[in-house]
Amino acid sequence: MKISELMTPNIETVRETDSCREAAVRMCRAKVRHLPVIDRTGRLVGIVTDRDLRHRLFSPPVFRAIGTVPVESLLKIPVTEVMSSPVATTGVDDELETAAARMLENKIGSLVVVDRGRVAGIVTETDLLRRIVQADISLPELDVIVSYP
Repeated sequence: MKISELMTPNIETVRETDSCREAAVRMCRAKVRHLPVIDRTGRLVGIVTDRDLRHRLFSPPVFRAIGTVPVESLLKIPVTEVMSSPVATTGVDDELETAAARMLENKIGSLVVVDRGRVAGIVTETDLLRRIVQADISLPELDVIVSYP
C-alpha cells in the first residue's frame, strides 16, 4: 500500500513566524497533535507537536511564571524555538511498510508526506493503527507492520 492511500491530505500547517500560542490554537481547532512548519515559500522547515508545547510550558523558567502572567504570553515565542528540525518525511509513493519502519526506528508519532518538495499530507501512528484494525489478517503488509522488530 502506498502512503498516498493512507495519509491525511490537506493538513493544517503553521508558518515559522507563527507563535506557539497560534500553533496550540490550530491544534485544538483541528484536533491534531502534529503541525508541519513551513516558511513563507511553503517549504517544510520543521514540525511542532503538542509535546513540544507542553515541554515549553513545563520548562523551569516558564513553569515558575505560570499563575503570575497570562498563559498566552508564555506561548508568544515563535514555533521555531520549540519545533523539531530536520523533519522525518516520507514520499507519497513510498510503501506503508517503509514509513512504519521509519517511524518505529526513529521513535516518532508521525511522518510529514512530501510530494515534489511540498507538504502533501501527514501519516500518523493513528493512521497506521486504523489500517491494522481494518485490515484482513491475510494482508501481507499487516505481517510486516505487526512483526517488525
